[in-house]
Amino acid sequence: MKTIVQIVQHLQPGGIETMALDLHHFFAHKGDKSYIISLEGDAETALENWPRLQAHRSQILFLGKPDKFSPAFLLRLIGVLRKIKPSVLHTHHIGPLLYGGLASRVLGIKVQVHTEHDAWHLENPRHRRLQRWLLRICRPRLVADADSVGQALRQYLNLNQLTVIRNGIDTSRFVTGDARRAREAFGLPQDIKLLGCSGRLEIIKGQRLLIESLLDLPVSVHVVLAGSGSCEDVLREQAAALGVASRVHFLGRVDDMPSFYQALDFFCLPSYKEGMPLSPLEAQACGIPSIVTDVGGARESLCRDTGTLIPAGSSNDIVNAVERLLNKTLAGSPRTFVTENADIQHMAEAYYQLHYRGIPQE
Repeated sequence: MKTIVQIVQHLQPGGIETMALDLHHFFAHKGDKSYIISLEGDAETALENWPRLQAHRSQILFLGKPDKFSPAFLLRLIGVLRKIKPSVLHTHHIGPLLYGGLASRVLGIKVQVHTEHDAWHLENPRHRRLQRWLLRICRPRLVADADSVGQALRQYLNLNQLTVIRNGIDTSRFVTGDARRAREAFGLPQDIKLLGCSGRLEIIKGQRLLIESLLDLPVSVHVVLAGSGSCEDVLREQAAALGVASRVHFLGRVDDMPSFYQALDFFCLPSYKEGMPLSPLEAQACGIPSIVTDVGGARESLCRDTGTLIPAGSSNDIVNAVERLLNKTLAGSPRTFVTENADIQHMAEAYYQLHYRGIPQE
């Protein structure tokens, strides 16, 4: 039995955080001790915003990191890890690598794994310098969550030694379902076509383009948004100004995501930046054809037989993609694509083997 600790920046609903929880569940099922450390935040706020965390409360620690780099906070993290005594430390993204990687070196933790979930932050020269230094000092087993992320890491950081493990989702949870019943549960209209998007309501996620696309789509097409964020008021104002407010449905935080996807006719992720997104995989596992922008590793999440890849930043491309889907019969199964290429069990087993490589059993 091993003790595996994952470190994330925060535990707000999102792709990295969902992946960490899925891995935590998998490792615990394997019989290992598994913990998640959230550098930022506190338990009360996190549990209120994401009830799914409650089931894992005793294995999650919140450390309330200050905004700026803090040597005192690093010492605190070292103290926490010294008590847990992890045999594997798994960091997600550059912030956790900074604190977790340095703590791992101080404590001599047997194995450190680091996953990069996107590479667009490396466009910043300061980030590139920091990342190179941390990888050289900490020497983790480096993982990219998509081929495109791996290629960017090699390009920006002049790396050769890394492993690509594509993100996966729980295909036993995200399944096809009754659209009418799902719409009833959310109070959504029945006799229209629903174009949905899930994620934080932030500029980088591009939801404004979905609202703008309604001007050129049939009035029978509505948009439904799952998630919250700083742009919610702006998006509501945009919908009102364009005269489409009655066709835009804001659900806020959604805990039952499978039912959300089951309520849809189409899913769209109009992001400007992404790593390897989970939401198109979740939607497609529920049988929903998807449209994604060609950014980061998003194209690797898309079923080519039933989905549509579009450039980022254009509502016209969303309109054209939706109209094509309205007028054609699917040639394949988006769910089959996910079960064959992006099941959580495949991803988790790959990480499990990477964690255990070269470690004697205790």
